[in-house]
Amino acid sequence: MGKTPAWQRKEGQNPEGGLNAKGRASYNKRTGGNLKAPVKGKADTPQKLKRQGSFLVRMGSSRGPLKDEKGRPTRLKKSLLAWGHSGDKASAVAKGRRLLARYQNKKESANA
Repeated sequence: MGKTPAWQRKEGQNPEGGLNAKGRASYNKRTGGNLKAPVKGKADTPQKLKRQGSFLVRMGSSRGPLKDEKGRPTRLKKSLLAWGHSGDKASAVAKGRRLLARYQNKKESANA
């Protein structure tokens, strides 16, 4: 049996949350996906609004704690931080929905 892909091992994971470039490349190659780096900072384009909003809603709705039994941040919390959100899961969902609403407004105004 071969090695597991890099995105499932430490070498493909960013210590600050999410996947590093090697992990994303491994995932994309293995699954045919198209993972991109996190949207950091202000989401200023419609594509960034949609990506960041979708991620925050999805991860904010996921099960699991933000801190482990020793008070350290979990991978979930680190991923939220990597995408520029420092609050709790409920505020991540709310922020994600606001971003998606802004995306819809921009999309509709571009089509009008």
